[in-house]
Amino acid sequence: MTTQTNRRAFLKNSAVASVGSLILPSIIPSTALGMGGKPAPSNRIVMGAIGTGSQGRSNIGDFLELNNQVQFVALCDVDTGSLQKAKEKIAKSGAKDDQRTYGDFREFLEKEKLDAVTIALPDHWHGIIYTAAAEKKLHVYGEKPICRTIHDGQTIVKAVQKNNIIWQTGSWQRSRSNFHRGAELVINGRIGKIQRIEVGLPNGNKGIGTPPVQEVPKELNWDMWLGPAPKVAYRGVSHWNWRWILDYSGGQLTDWAGHHIDIANWGAGLEHTGPVEISGVGVYPREGIYNVPVEYDFNCKYANGIEMRVCNEGRLEMGSGTTWYGDKGWIHVNRGETLVASDPKILQEVIGEKEIHLIKSDNHWQNFIDCVRSGQKTIAPVEVAYRAISVGLLGEIAMQTGQTIHWDPEKEEIIGNPMAARLLNRPYRQPWHLATL
Repeated sequence: MTTQTNRRAFLKNSAVASVGSLILPSIIPSTALGMGGKPAPSNRIVMGAIGTGSQGRSNIGDFLELNNQVQFVALCDVDTGSLQKAKEKIAKSGAKDDQRTYGDFREFLEKEKLDAVTIALPDHWHGIIYTAAAEKKLHVYGEKPICRTIHDGQTIVKAVQKNNIIWQTGSWQRSRSNFHRGAELVINGRIGKIQRIEVGLPNGNKGIGTPPVQEVPKELNWDMWLGPAPKVAYRGVSHWNWRWILDYSGGQLTDWAGHHIDIANWGAGLEHTGPVEISGVGVYPREGIYNVPVEYDFNCKYANGIEMRVCNEGRLEMGSGTTWYGDKGWIHVNRGETLVASDPKILQEVIGEKEIHLIKSDNHWQNFIDCVRSGQKTIAPVEVAYRAISVGLLGEIAMQTGQTIHWDPEKEEIIGNPMAARLLNRPYRQPWHLATL
Protein backbone atom coordinates (compact mmCIF):
# COMPACT_ATOMS: atom_id res chain seq x y z
CA MET A 1 0.00 0.00 0.00
CA THR A 2 1.36 3.42 -0.91
CA THR A 3 2.02 6.22 1.56
CA GLN A 4 -0.78 8.22 -0.04
CA THR A 5 -3.24 5.30 0.36
CA ASN A 6 -2.22 4.79 3.99
CA ARG A 7 -2.75 8.48 4.66
CA ARG A 8 -6.19 8.50 3.08
CA ALA A 9 -7.24 5.49 5.13
CA PHE A 10 -6.11 7.28 8.30
CA LEU A 11 -7.96 10.46 7.40
CA LYS A 12 -11.15 8.57 6.66
CA ASN A 13 -10.95 6.49 9.84
CA SER A 14 -10.33 9.59 11.96
CA ALA A 15 -13.83 10.82 11.08
CA VAL A 16 -15.49 8.59 13.67
CA ALA A 17 -18.98 10.06 13.45
CA SER A 18 -21.01 12.46 11.39
CA VAL A 19 -24.44 13.97 10.96
CA GLY A 20 -25.39 14.39 7.30
CA SER A 21 -22.13 15.57 5.82
CA LEU A 22 -20.96 17.45 8.89
CA ILE A 23 -18.47 15.89 11.27
CA LEU A 24 -19.26 16.29 14.95
CA PRO A 25 -16.16 18.07 16.27
CA SER A 26 -16.94 17.14 19.86
CA ILE A 27 -16.09 13.51 19.21
CA ILE A 28 -12.96 13.81 17.14
CA PRO A 29 -10.35 11.86 19.10
CA SER A 30 -7.96 14.05 21.07
CA THR A 31 -5.05 12.20 19.50
CA ALA A 32 -6.02 13.72 16.15
CA LEU A 33 -5.65 17.24 17.52
CA GLY A 34 -2.59 19.28 18.28
CA MET A 35 -2.16 22.13 20.71
CA GLY A 36 -5.07 24.56 20.96
CA GLY A 37 -7.52 22.12 19.41
CA LYS A 38 -5.91 22.40 15.97
CA PRO A 39 -5.45 19.25 13.88
CA ALA A 40 -2.04 17.67 14.26
CA PRO A 41 0.14 17.98 11.12
CA SER A 42 -0.33 14.27 10.32
CA ASN A 43 -4.11 14.77 10.21
CA ARG A 44 -4.22 17.80 7.95
CA ILE A 45 -5.52 17.46 4.43
CA VAL A 46 -2.57 17.94 2.09
CA MET A 47 -3.76 20.09 -0.80
CA GLY A 48 -2.57 21.70 -3.97
CA ALA A 49 -4.16 24.32 -6.20
CA ILE A 50 -4.41 24.45 -9.99
CA GLY A 51 -5.34 27.98 -11.01
CA THR A 52 -4.30 30.77 -8.66
CA GLY A 53 -6.11 33.73 -10.20
CA SER A 54 -8.74 35.72 -8.30
CA GLN A 55 -11.14 32.80 -7.72
CA GLY A 56 -8.33 30.36 -7.09
CA ARG A 57 -6.81 32.58 -4.41
CA SER A 58 -10.24 33.16 -2.90
CA ASN A 59 -10.74 29.42 -2.49
CA ILE A 60 -7.25 29.00 -1.04
CA GLY A 61 -8.13 31.66 1.53
CA ASP A 62 -11.39 29.94 2.44
CA PHE A 63 -9.59 26.66 3.03
CA LEU A 64 -6.90 28.37 5.10
CA GLU A 65 -9.59 29.75 7.41
CA LEU A 66 -10.54 26.23 8.51
CA ASN A 67 -8.49 26.27 11.72
CA ASN A 68 -5.34 24.76 10.23
CA GLN A 69 -7.08 21.66 8.84
CA VAL A 70 -5.46 22.11 5.42
CA GLN A 71 -1.84 22.35 4.33
CA PHE A 72 -1.08 23.72 0.87
CA VAL A 73 2.14 22.24 -0.50
CA ALA A 74 1.98 22.96 -4.23
CA LEU A 75 0.55 25.53 -6.64
CA CYS A 76 0.14 25.51 -10.41
CA ASP A 77 -0.64 28.36 -12.81
CA VAL A 78 0.41 29.55 -16.27
CA ASP A 79 0.96 33.04 -14.81
CA THR A 80 3.94 33.36 -12.49
CA GLY A 81 2.52 36.62 -11.12
CA SER A 82 -0.59 34.78 -9.92
CA LEU A 83 1.56 32.11 -8.31
CA GLN A 84 3.47 34.76 -6.36
CA LYS A 85 0.24 36.42 -5.20
CA ALA A 86 -1.04 33.03 -3.99
CA LYS A 87 2.12 32.42 -1.99
CA GLU A 88 1.83 35.86 -0.45
CA LYS A 89 -1.79 35.17 0.51
CA ILE A 90 -0.77 31.92 2.16
CA ALA A 91 2.04 33.67 4.05
CA LYS A 92 -0.36 36.33 5.34
CA SER A 93 -2.52 33.58 6.82
CA GLY A 94 0.37 32.55 9.04
CA ALA A 95 1.25 29.42 7.07
CA LYS A 96 4.59 28.80 5.41
CA ASP A 97 5.01 30.07 1.85
CA ASP A 98 7.28 27.20 0.80
CA GLN A 99 4.86 25.72 -1.73
CA ARG A 100 6.35 24.10 -4.82
CA THR A 101 5.21 25.88 -7.99
CA TYR A 102 4.47 24.62 -11.49
CA GLY A 103 3.50 26.08 -14.84
CA ASP A 104 2.15 22.84 -16.30
CA PHE A 105 -0.63 20.86 -14.62
CA ARG A 106 0.73 17.58 -16.03
CA GLU A 107 4.01 17.94 -14.14
CA PHE A 108 2.06 19.05 -11.04
CA LEU A 109 -0.18 15.94 -11.13
CA GLU A 110 2.71 13.61 -11.89
CA LYS A 111 5.04 14.80 -9.13
CA GLU A 112 2.79 15.80 -6.25
CA LYS A 113 1.43 13.36 -3.66
CA LEU A 114 -1.73 15.02 -2.42
CA ASP A 115 -5.00 14.24 -0.72
CA ALA A 116 -7.00 16.86 -2.62
CA VAL A 117 -6.78 19.73 -5.06
CA THR A 118 -8.75 22.92 -5.56
CA ILE A 119 -9.13 23.93 -9.20
CA ALA A 120 -10.25 27.30 -10.59
CA LEU A 121 -9.68 27.79 -14.30
CA PRO A 122 -11.31 29.20 -17.43
CA ASP A 123 -14.14 26.89 -18.48
CA HIS A 124 -12.48 25.59 -21.65
CA TRP A 125 -9.82 23.84 -19.52
CA HIS A 126 -12.26 22.07 -17.19
CA GLY A 127 -12.80 18.90 -19.22
CA ILE A 128 -9.12 18.01 -19.51
CA ILE A 129 -7.88 19.05 -16.07
CA TYR A 130 -10.84 17.88 -13.98
CA THR A 131 -10.65 14.49 -15.68
CA ALA A 132 -6.88 14.30 -15.23
CA ALA A 133 -7.14 15.09 -11.50
CA ALA A 134 -9.84 12.44 -11.05
CA GLU A 135 -7.71 9.89 -12.89
CA LYS A 136 -4.96 10.61 -10.35
CA LYS A 137 -7.58 9.77 -7.69
CA LEU A 138 -7.35 13.20 -6.08
CA HIS A 139 -10.39 14.59 -4.28
CA VAL A 140 -11.46 17.74 -6.10
CA TYR A 141 -12.98 21.06 -5.15
CA GLY A 142 -13.82 22.27 -8.66
CA GLU A 143 -15.23 25.60 -9.71
CA LYS A 144 -18.54 25.95 -11.52
CA PRO A 145 -19.56 25.59 -14.24
CA ILE A 146 -17.94 22.18 -14.29
CA CYS A 147 -17.76 22.09 -18.08
CA ARG A 148 -17.80 24.16 -21.27
CA THR A 149 -19.61 21.48 -23.28
CA ILE A 150 -22.01 18.68 -22.44
CA HIS A 151 -19.53 16.13 -23.76
CA ASP A 152 -16.87 17.48 -21.38
CA GLY A 153 -19.35 17.24 -18.50
CA GLN A 154 -20.25 13.64 -19.30
CA THR A 155 -16.57 12.72 -19.31
CA ILE A 156 -15.88 14.48 -16.01
CA VAL A 157 -18.80 12.71 -14.31
CA LYS A 158 -17.56 9.34 -15.56
CA ALA A 159 -14.03 10.05 -14.30
CA VAL A 160 -15.24 11.04 -10.83
CA GLN A 161 -17.48 7.97 -10.56
CA LYS A 162 -14.89 5.60 -11.97
CA ASN A 163 -12.22 6.70 -9.50
CA ASN A 164 -14.60 7.03 -6.52
CA ILE A 165 -13.26 10.40 -5.46
CA ILE A 166 -14.92 13.10 -3.37
CA TRP A 167 -16.08 16.02 -5.50
CA GLN A 168 -17.34 19.40 -4.35
CA THR A 169 -18.55 21.96 -6.89
CA GLY A 170 -17.98 25.61 -6.02
CA SER A 171 -21.77 26.20 -6.06
CA TRP A 172 -21.54 27.65 -2.56
CA GLN A 173 -25.14 28.95 -2.51
CA ARG A 174 -26.10 25.45 -1.33
CA SER A 175 -24.27 26.22 1.90
CA ARG A 176 -26.30 29.36 2.58
CA SER A 177 -29.32 29.09 4.86
CA ASN A 178 -31.82 30.99 2.70
CA PHE A 179 -31.19 28.86 -0.38
CA HIS A 180 -31.34 25.66 1.67
CA ARG A 181 -34.52 26.71 3.44
CA GLY A 182 -36.25 27.81 0.23
CA ALA A 183 -35.40 24.59 -1.61
CA GLU A 184 -36.47 22.45 1.35
CA LEU A 185 -39.85 24.17 1.63
CA VAL A 186 -40.45 23.73 -2.09
CA ILE A 187 -39.47 20.07 -2.30
CA ASN A 188 -41.77 19.33 0.64
CA GLY A 189 -44.77 20.82 -1.15
CA ARG A 190 -45.27 24.01 0.85
CA ILE A 191 -46.32 25.86 -2.31
CA GLY A 192 -48.12 22.85 -3.76
CA LYS A 193 -47.28 21.16 -7.04
CA ILE A 194 -44.57 23.04 -8.95
CA GLN A 195 -45.85 24.36 -12.26
CA ARG A 196 -43.07 26.65 -13.42
CA ILE A 197 -39.74 28.11 -12.38
CA GLU A 198 -38.10 31.40 -13.29
CA VAL A 199 -34.34 31.72 -13.10
CA GLY A 200 -32.84 35.21 -13.43
CA LEU A 201 -29.12 35.47 -14.16
CA PRO A 202 -26.99 38.62 -14.56
CA ASN A 203 -27.33 40.78 -17.64
CA GLY A 204 -24.65 40.25 -20.28
CA ASN A 205 -21.51 42.28 -20.91
CA LYS A 206 -21.77 44.74 -23.82
CA GLY A 207 -18.28 44.12 -25.19
CA ILE A 208 -15.09 46.06 -25.80
CA GLY A 209 -14.77 46.03 -29.57
CA THR A 210 -11.52 44.59 -30.91
CA PRO A 211 -8.46 45.63 -28.88
CA PRO A 212 -5.13 45.73 -30.73
CA VAL A 213 -2.71 42.85 -30.60
CA GLN A 214 -0.43 43.25 -27.62
CA GLU A 215 2.84 41.81 -26.42
CA VAL A 216 2.23 38.89 -24.11
CA PRO A 217 3.21 39.75 -20.50
CA LYS A 218 6.48 38.06 -19.57
CA GLU A 219 4.86 36.28 -16.63
CA LEU A 220 2.12 34.67 -18.78
CA ASN A 221 2.44 31.50 -20.86
CA TRP A 222 -0.19 32.48 -23.44
CA ASP A 223 -0.05 29.28 -25.49
CA MET A 224 -0.62 27.20 -22.35
CA TRP A 225 -3.42 29.52 -21.24
CA LEU A 226 -5.17 28.88 -24.57
CA GLY A 227 -4.56 25.15 -24.33
CA PRO A 228 -7.31 23.32 -26.26
CA ALA A 229 -8.90 26.59 -27.48
CA PRO A 230 -8.08 28.00 -30.95
CA LYS A 231 -4.75 29.76 -31.25
CA VAL A 232 -5.24 33.53 -31.38
CA ALA A 233 -3.11 36.62 -30.86
CA TYR A 234 -2.99 38.11 -27.38
CA ARG A 235 -5.24 41.18 -27.03
CA GLY A 236 -5.05 41.73 -23.28
CA VAL A 237 -7.88 39.32 -22.49
CA SER A 238 -6.75 36.47 -20.28
CA HIS A 239 -7.96 36.62 -16.72
CA TRP A 240 -11.45 37.84 -15.74
CA ASN A 241 -12.60 38.94 -19.21
CA TRP A 242 -12.26 35.51 -20.84
CA ARG A 243 -15.89 35.00 -19.76
CA TRP A 244 -17.14 37.07 -22.68
CA ILE A 245 -15.64 34.90 -25.46
CA LEU A 246 -17.42 31.73 -26.59
CA ASP A 247 -14.19 29.77 -27.06
CA TYR A 248 -13.67 29.93 -23.30
CA SER A 249 -17.11 30.44 -21.74
CA GLY A 250 -20.78 31.19 -22.38
CA GLY A 251 -20.85 34.52 -20.57
CA GLN A 252 -23.14 35.26 -17.65
CA LEU A 253 -25.40 32.40 -18.72
CA THR A 254 -22.89 29.63 -18.12
CA ASP A 255 -21.07 31.51 -15.36
CA TRP A 256 -24.25 31.66 -13.23
CA ALA A 257 -26.14 28.55 -14.34
CA GLY A 258 -24.15 26.60 -11.76
CA HIS A 259 -25.68 28.83 -9.08
CA HIS A 260 -29.33 29.71 -9.72
CA ILE A 261 -30.28 26.83 -12.06
CA ASP A 262 -28.65 24.50 -9.54
CA ILE A 263 -30.87 25.90 -6.77
CA ALA A 264 -33.94 25.63 -9.04
CA ASN A 265 -33.17 21.95 -9.63
CA TRP A 266 -32.56 21.35 -5.92
CA GLY A 267 -35.99 22.55 -4.83
CA ALA A 268 -37.89 20.99 -7.73
CA GLY A 269 -36.29 17.56 -7.49
CA LEU A 270 -34.69 17.88 -10.95
CA GLU A 271 -31.08 17.25 -9.89
CA HIS A 272 -30.72 13.98 -11.80
CA THR A 273 -32.59 14.73 -14.99
CA GLY A 274 -32.97 17.44 -17.60
CA PRO A 275 -35.50 19.11 -19.86
CA VAL A 276 -36.99 17.34 -22.85
CA GLU A 277 -37.57 20.46 -24.95
CA ILE A 278 -35.62 23.73 -25.08
CA SER A 279 -36.23 26.84 -27.17
CA GLY A 280 -35.23 30.48 -26.92
CA VAL A 281 -33.51 33.54 -28.33
CA GLY A 282 -30.30 35.39 -27.63
CA VAL A 283 -28.98 38.82 -28.53
CA TYR A 284 -25.33 38.72 -29.57
CA PRO A 285 -22.79 41.54 -30.11
CA ARG A 286 -22.54 42.63 -33.74
CA GLU A 287 -18.82 43.38 -33.61
CA GLY A 288 -15.73 42.93 -31.49
CA ILE A 289 -14.08 39.95 -29.87
CA TYR A 290 -16.77 39.59 -27.18
CA ASN A 291 -19.36 37.23 -28.67
CA VAL A 292 -21.38 35.72 -25.81
CA PRO A 293 -25.05 36.73 -25.61
CA VAL A 294 -25.73 40.21 -24.29
CA GLU A 295 -29.29 39.10 -23.55
CA TYR A 296 -30.70 35.59 -23.38
CA ASP A 297 -34.12 34.05 -22.81
CA PHE A 298 -35.02 30.39 -23.18
CA ASN A 299 -37.71 28.00 -21.98
CA CYS A 300 -37.30 24.40 -20.87
CA LYS A 301 -40.06 21.81 -20.63
CA TYR A 302 -39.64 18.75 -18.41
CA ALA A 303 -41.26 15.34 -18.74
CA ASN A 304 -43.17 15.89 -15.47
CA GLY A 305 -44.83 19.04 -16.82
CA ILE A 306 -42.63 21.64 -15.08
CA GLU A 307 -41.51 24.54 -17.24
CA MET A 308 -38.38 26.55 -16.48
CA ARG A 309 -37.60 29.95 -17.96
CA VAL A 310 -33.96 31.09 -17.83
CA CYS A 311 -33.06 34.64 -18.84
CA ASN A 312 -31.07 37.71 -17.94
CA GLU A 313 -32.48 39.36 -14.83
CA GLY A 314 -33.72 42.49 -16.59
CA ARG A 315 -36.44 40.41 -18.23
CA LEU A 316 -38.02 39.19 -14.98
CA GLU A 317 -40.20 40.94 -12.44
CA MET A 318 -38.36 39.22 -9.57
CA GLY A 319 -34.98 39.90 -11.17
CA SER A 320 -31.99 37.79 -10.22
CA GLY A 321 -32.42 34.52 -8.35
CA THR A 322 -34.73 31.52 -8.41
CA THR A 323 -38.52 31.64 -8.14
CA TRP A 324 -40.62 28.49 -7.87
CA TYR A 325 -44.33 28.83 -8.70
CA GLY A 326 -46.68 26.17 -7.36
CA ASP A 327 -50.46 25.81 -7.41
CA LYS A 328 -50.58 27.14 -3.83
CA GLY A 329 -48.09 30.02 -3.99
CA TRP A 330 -44.49 30.93 -4.79
CA ILE A 331 -41.06 31.21 -3.14
CA HIS A 332 -38.16 33.38 -4.31
CA VAL A 333 -34.51 33.16 -3.21
CA ASN A 334 -31.50 35.26 -4.12
CA ARG A 335 -28.19 36.45 -2.71
CA GLY A 336 -28.13 38.80 0.24
CA GLU A 337 -30.12 36.31 2.35
CA THR A 338 -33.25 37.00 0.27
CA LEU A 339 -36.06 34.54 0.97
CA VAL A 340 -39.63 35.69 0.28
CA ALA A 341 -42.92 33.97 -0.43
CA SER A 342 -46.42 34.76 -1.70
CA ASP A 343 -47.57 34.30 1.90
CA PRO A 344 -45.06 34.97 4.71
CA LYS A 345 -46.64 32.14 6.70
CA ILE A 346 -45.14 29.66 4.24
CA LEU A 347 -41.68 30.57 5.48
CA GLN A 348 -42.65 29.64 9.06
CA GLU A 349 -43.63 26.10 8.12
CA VAL A 350 -41.90 23.32 10.05
CA ILE A 351 -40.44 20.41 8.08
CA GLY A 352 -41.59 17.20 9.77
CA GLU A 353 -39.32 14.42 10.91
CA LYS A 354 -40.49 12.07 8.14
CA GLU A 355 -40.36 14.68 5.38
CA ILE A 356 -37.46 15.38 3.02
CA HIS A 357 -34.47 16.95 4.76
CA LEU A 358 -31.91 18.24 2.27
CA ILE A 359 -28.26 17.83 3.15
CA LYS A 360 -27.16 20.76 5.33
CA SER A 361 -23.89 22.65 5.28
CA ASP A 362 -22.93 25.94 6.92
CA ASN A 363 -19.53 26.22 5.22
CA HIS A 364 -18.94 24.97 1.68
CA TRP A 365 -15.20 24.45 2.09
CA GLN A 366 -15.56 22.73 5.46
CA ASN A 367 -18.18 20.44 3.95
CA PHE A 368 -15.63 19.32 1.35
CA ILE A 369 -12.97 18.63 3.96
CA ASP A 370 -15.47 16.76 6.17
CA CYS A 371 -16.47 14.58 3.24
CA VAL A 372 -12.83 13.87 2.31
CA ARG A 373 -12.45 12.55 5.86
CA SER A 374 -15.74 10.64 6.05
CA GLY A 375 -16.15 9.43 2.48
CA GLN A 376 -19.68 10.85 2.31
CA LYS A 377 -21.08 12.72 -0.68
CA THR A 378 -20.73 16.49 -0.59
CA ILE A 379 -23.57 18.99 -0.72
CA ALA A 380 -22.69 19.86 -4.36
CA PRO A 381 -21.63 16.58 -6.03
CA VAL A 382 -20.49 16.29 -9.61
CA GLU A 383 -23.66 14.73 -11.03
CA VAL A 384 -25.98 17.54 -9.94
CA ALA A 385 -23.48 20.20 -11.03
CA TYR A 386 -23.41 18.63 -14.47
CA ARG A 387 -27.22 18.59 -14.67
CA ALA A 388 -27.37 22.28 -13.71
CA ILE A 389 -24.91 23.49 -16.34
CA SER A 390 -26.38 21.16 -18.99
CA VAL A 391 -29.60 23.24 -18.84
CA GLY A 392 -27.58 26.38 -19.64
CA LEU A 393 -25.61 24.65 -22.39
CA LEU A 394 -28.76 23.28 -24.03
CA GLY A 395 -30.23 26.77 -23.89
CA GLU A 396 -27.07 28.07 -25.56
CA ILE A 397 -27.47 25.51 -28.38
CA ALA A 398 -31.14 26.43 -28.85
CA MET A 399 -30.26 30.12 -29.12
CA GLN A 400 -27.32 29.56 -31.47
CA THR A 401 -29.31 27.38 -33.85
CA GLY A 402 -32.61 29.25 -33.54
CA GLN A 403 -34.30 25.87 -33.26
CA THR A 404 -36.34 23.96 -30.69
CA ILE A 405 -34.05 21.30 -29.20
CA HIS A 406 -35.44 17.90 -28.19
CA TRP A 407 -33.32 16.27 -25.50
CA ASP A 408 -33.32 12.77 -24.04
CA PRO A 409 -32.24 13.29 -20.39
CA GLU A 410 -31.70 9.56 -19.86
CA LYS A 411 -29.47 8.90 -22.87
CA GLU A 412 -28.22 12.51 -22.74
CA GLU A 413 -28.64 12.97 -26.47
CA ILE A 414 -30.23 15.53 -28.78
CA ILE A 415 -32.99 13.80 -30.70
CA GLY A 416 -33.45 14.10 -34.47
CA ASN A 417 -31.11 17.03 -35.09
CA PRO A 418 -27.57 15.98 -36.10
CA MET A 419 -26.44 19.57 -36.70
CA ALA A 420 -27.46 20.70 -33.21
CA ALA A 421 -25.94 17.52 -31.74
CA ARG A 422 -22.55 18.60 -33.08
CA LEU A 423 -22.66 21.52 -30.63
CA LEU A 424 -22.63 19.12 -27.68
CA ASN A 425 -18.86 19.17 -28.12
CA ARG A 426 -16.17 21.58 -29.29
CA PRO A 427 -13.05 20.57 -31.22
CA TYR A 428 -9.81 20.76 -29.25
CA ARG A 429 -6.67 22.36 -30.66
CA GLN A 430 -3.96 19.77 -31.18
CA PRO A 431 -2.24 18.14 -29.40
CA TRP A 432 -4.85 18.48 -26.65
CA HIS A 433 -7.60 15.90 -26.43
CA LEU A 434 -10.09 14.56 -23.90
CA ALA A 435 -9.77 10.87 -23.12
CA THR A 436 -12.83 8.69 -23.69
CA LEU A 437 -13.59 6.81 -20.47
